[in-house]
Amino acid sequence: MSLLTLGLNHKTAPLGIRERVTFGPDIIVGALRSLSECPGIMESAIISTCNRMEIYCDTQGIGQEDISLWLSKFHGLELETIIPHLYGHEGRKCVHHLLRVASGLDSMVLGEPQILGQVKQGFHTANEAATTGKLLGRLFQHTFSVAKQVRTDTAIGHSPVSVAFAAASLARQIFGDLSEQTALLIGAGETIELAARHLNQNGIKQIIVANRTLERAHNLANQFNGYAIALTEIPSHLAEADIVISSTASPLPVLGKGTVESALKKRRHQPMFMVDIAVPRDIEAEIAELSDVYLYTVDDLQEIIEENLRSRQEAAKQAQEIIDLHTEEFMGWLRSLDAVGMIQNYRGQAEKTRDEVLGHALRHLANGKSAEESLNFLAHTLTNKLLHTPSTQIRQAGFEGHTELLNAANTLFQIKDNRSK
Repeated sequence: MSLLTLGLNHKTAPLGIRERVTFGPDIIVGALRSLSECPGIMESAIISTCNRMEIYCDTQGIGQEDISLWLSKFHGLELETIIPHLYGHEGRKCVHHLLRVASGLDSMVLGEPQILGQVKQGFHTANEAATTGKLLGRLFQHTFSVAKQVRTDTAIGHSPVSVAFAAASLARQIFGDLSEQTALLIGAGETIELAARHLNQNGIKQIIVANRTLERAHNLANQFNGYAIALTEIPSHLAEADIVISSTASPLPVLGKGTVESALKKRRHQPMFMVDIAVPRDIEAEIAELSDVYLYTVDDLQEIIEENLRSRQEAAKQAQEIIDLHTEEFMGWLRSLDAVGMIQNYRGQAEKTRDEVLGHALRHLANGKSAEESLNFLAHTLTNKLLHTPSTQIRQAGFEGHTELLNAANTLFQIKDNRSK
């Protein structure tokens, strides 16, 4: 029984390599079954995301080289293509690594929460494919518990460290409850999509998407029950917006001071929160001078993100202490499995001795011996047989001066000194 992981991630392999060894939903079950058929693979699970691919195994008699060879053959790649990008961990290091991964300490964005769901999905898929057993089952359940404790007991995921998340979090700080607010998102790229998701998760009432290409705006708005407008329609809808987040590739501002002033009049000077993520700027800098506008630029958000990242790094130190503690806890359980077999064997020997002595005692009864004589025979004979081997070994250890063995025997049997003082 040997725990082993083999993988690569965003730190060891470029995107081009990661793409070639990924396990999509359509092939991962087949991959698990193929791996489980390899000699020496007792259990297996695969975690596959855009930033990492990791194989976890309970192995017997094989090592990282064998799994690397399987990986290259499965994906039809030359072994030399992937070997420089792979890392491997065994035993305690394997456990420690998985706990770090699931807790977000090994992610591209420190403390990001999505990885725990991806680890859970990887285990669920392996479980459904019947390639996990007692060891990996215990390891992954232990991992989920530790990751939850890290989230609960530290601030690892509390502070936003992406521009989109920071923008949505600032909006929540300014308005509190977003359930009565309307957001105007200008642009339809990745950052705007992320901002829309974060706002939606925070219960935003309405999302309006403005974009140069109306079809892209429609596609994004439909995901969040919002509606789309063209950039030229912004002046007609700006007064509806409590929150404005803009990120386009326009070389010139798409929102001027005059347009915002008109919108504020229609709003009767209710405050507007604006975030300009674009470089060059989408929102004229002079708009910050308006008393009812809270305007943040990408630089302002970057300061917040860096401060929050420092906060996460402090939390990561606390998380590491939790992980170290629970790594040892799991390794203790793993070591105890070796003792289980020894206990079973020792118990089996004792029960065999008991049955033999009981058989003799019953024959004594059958031959006319009294119950008292038979019981005395049973007690003395059973005691002598059970103590013979330990007594012989302890005596020999004393003769040879093996103090450590004598101390171990004393700890094991909890022997009390009954000699008269």
